[in-house]
Amino acid sequence: MLSGLTKFILGFFLAIAVLVGGGVAVALYFMNRTGIPPAKPVFSNDSPSVKAQAPKRTQPGEGKPSLTPGTSTKSSPTSTPTESPKATPSPKPLPSGAYRGRVSWAEGLSLRSQPNQEAEKIGGVTFNQKIIILEQSEDKAWQKIRLEGSEQEGWVKAGNTEKVDEQQPEKPEQ
Repeated sequence: MLSGLTKFILGFFLAIAVLVGGGVAVALYFMNRTGIPPAKPVFSNDSPSVKAQAPKRTQPGEGKPSLTPGTSTKSSPTSTPTESPKATPSPKPLPSGAYRGRVSWAEGLSLRSQPNQEAEKIGGVTFNQKIIILEQSEDKAWQKIRLEGSEQEGWVKAGNTEKVDEQQPEKPEQ
């Protein structure tokens, strides 16, 4: 009788140990999977430098993608990128004190009717979009801009744009 009770107790503890061990293994697996960030998505309107930095998509079972400097990324034949139309120069000449620039804030900017946060949003400006900076507010916190190739004007937060050097010719897109 004692050996039957001992076998039962040992079997019970062995079953508990197997269940706990399996549960811990599954928990660790899923915790490690949630710690891996997903690949950054690449959209068709991203600049070529962003596309070159994006990792290639991998199939399950393949190793991690790696890009070294000088490695080119080729798109699949089903999705050929089309070149976006070039902005035409603004029909108005630049007013005195105005200069050409581009949006340097990656998420783009909200175009507002007045130089304050509560003002009505009248549009938006995307990352790297060419603009003309017309003036700054008295407190230097806002800039009045005109979208290049458009008559639309509005106010954006200062510090999110940068001056474009007009002397250097633009590099052709590849």
